[in-house]
Amino acid sequence: MAGRRVALKAIDWVAFAERIPPNQRAMFNALKTRSDAISAKLTSLPETPAAIDWSYYRSAVAKAGMVDEFEKKNKNAAAYIEGSKARITQYEQELDKFKNMIPFDQMTIEDLNDTFPETKLDKVKHPFWPHKPIAEL
Repeated sequence: MAGRRVALKAIDWVAFAERIPPNQRAMFNALKTRSDAISAKLTSLPETPAAIDWSYYRSAVAKAGMVDEFEKKNKNAAAYIEGSKARITQYEQELDKFKNMIPFDQMTIEDLNDTFPETKLDKVKHPFWPHKPIAEL
């Protein structure tokens, strides 16, 4: 996993260094040193985290029920991650909708109402322009 993470965020430090003014070179060097340290730490981590041995912690922790509570929270976290992945796919679909829609300056009212149905005027509820009942005019 560490290799995959590094591949996702490759930084061209040479091109970055060319854009740094001389008075900010020390800050740039500190940033690069910190980035290299974090990258080295990420590459040293295993591909998958170690499995938790709940039976060991039940025997080692003195407070009764504490390990069971943590185990339940750990399982809830896995369910939350699955729910998050479902929300991510939903948001990606919405993002694709926005990327593929007609630009606003080229839209007609019909295109706007088709893309965003909530903008459509309800002529039954508000039949006239000020969109108020006639008694209130």
